Amino acid sequence: MSYLIAALFLLTIPAANWMIGNVGMCVPNGPCLIPLFPGLMAPSGVLLIGVALVLRDAIHHTLGWKWVIGCIIAGALLSGFVAPPSLVVASAAAFLLSELADFAVYAPLRAKGTALAVAASGVAGAVVDTVLFLGIAFGSLAYAPGQIVGKLLATVIVSAWLFARRTA
Repeated sequence: MSYLIAALFLLTIPAANWMIGNVGMCVPNGPCLIPLFPGLMAPSGVLLIGVALVLRDAIHHTLGWKWVIGCIIAGALLSGFVAPPSLVVASAAAFLLSELADFAVYAPLRAKGTALAVAASGVAGAVVDTVLFLGIAFGSLAYAPGQIVGKLLATVIVSAWLFARRTA
């Protein structure tokens, strides 16, 4: 199961990068956007990245941080086939540096409970990933609120599903 989670995580990276350039209402020299709520738009790959943040924690928990870093690098390489270089670089840098923020929060909290660790590290990872990705890829944080809300929404849904699955 751990390797399946790693494979899914690996695929979320190029899929999200492809979506940002192809799905939704595309802004010239910017991302393609989807509505999250009335008045709140986000780059279209945002929900997959929220899922990726949870999968990243699952890989960290079961296979270790070296697997996470390897999957991020492999995902960035795969992204090179479906996304422009600027998105690939922004995505890889954001994932790697948000992994450090995630690790700084997740590792010490894991002993207090997986749900707390995943939730807190998800918030840290979402914020760092958003600021770095949007800043590097588009030079603007205009869509940061939508991106953070979208990532957290996806993280909460996936985390709740995993929690329910474990307690069932």
